[in-house]
Amino acid sequence: MRIAILFSSMSFLAATCMAASGTETWKEVSRHTIGGAGGWDLLAVDASSRRVFITRGDHLMVADVDTGKSVGDIPGLHRAHGVALVPKLKLGFVSSGQDDKVVAFDLATLQPVKSIATGGNPDAMVYDSASGHVMSFNGKSNNATVIDPSRNEAIATIALPGKPELAVSDDHGHVFVNLEDKGSVAVIDSKTNAVVSTWPLADCEEPTGLAIDVKNARLFSACANKHLAVTDATSGKSVATLPIGDGPDGAAFDPASGNAFASNSDGTLTVVHEDDANHFHVLANVSTPMRARTITLDEKTNHVVLPIAEFGAAPAASAQEPHPRPVMKPDSFGFIVVGRS
Repeated sequence: MRIAILFSSMSFLAATCMAASGTETWKEVSRHTIGGAGGWDLLAVDASSRRVFITRGDHLMVADVDTGKSVGDIPGLHRAHGVALVPKLKLGFVSSGQDDKVVAFDLATLQPVKSIATGGNPDAMVYDSASGHVMSFNGKSNNATVIDPSRNEAIATIALPGKPELAVSDDHGHVFVNLEDKGSVAVIDSKTNAVVSTWPLADCEEPTGLAIDVKNARLFSACANKHLAVTDATSGKSVATLPIGDGPDGAAFDPASGNAFASNSDGTLTVVHEDDANHFHVLANVSTPMRARTITLDEKTNHVVLPIAEFGAAPAASAQEPHPRPVMKPDSFGFIVVGRS
């Protein structure tokens, strides 16, 4: 599950920051502490406004991605998970999982515009430019809610053959979503709002993070068994499987460099280079703070952004909480930016 905190083996950590080929290296280029209460989940960068939007449980935090300065906050959420941006309409959308809704907000003023009812426990979100619609993927009801952002209304519900996790659009009429409990990817026709295919993922357990190379039609699924599954986005055939770190929760792809990323809870960021559409290799395993498990791409700088925090010891186990998590230190929350050097 995406909430699980997993730890890597020492052999994997020993490979941290070592490039597999060439002279290119990856490193943390900046770190920003923002503070504020709450854990975190998914995030998105608006490259033009230089803002990063990070879900923080009961609120959505907005900061300047270059300076780390807090620029706003959207409160009143309950277990916020995903965020989708529609800059051309000057709107953003954030899921509020506990109360089964998505909140539309103004990107300029950061004020809520409307609450939209969804299926059970909306989580990841995606904007599909081909249809002009936003989709929330609802983990409890195994479906997706389709939202028309021009009206801020839900217009359709898409039944899914499993529990949805993260999703991507090819911007040509297809949306892909990982099905965590099935080890597969569902393909949605975004014009008919129907699932048209379900593809099993090779050597992949509990896929969460998902990224896409639109040009070469390649999907990158981050899997709980420390694999990055590469799939042909036109046929569903397996193309490659690469080793990644433990506890992956996010994935990203940078078309400028041809690099895919898997962010892992064990304190590593795996960078995989696409040599061509059918050949890949692990370029680096970059050291990150523990539990920096979600990720997004800044399309202006071609850097990746990961939320971080400092943690103390976990409390003692109890009957009510047999597997307690470490406690986040007050006001330690922030984000790092990782790039090439």
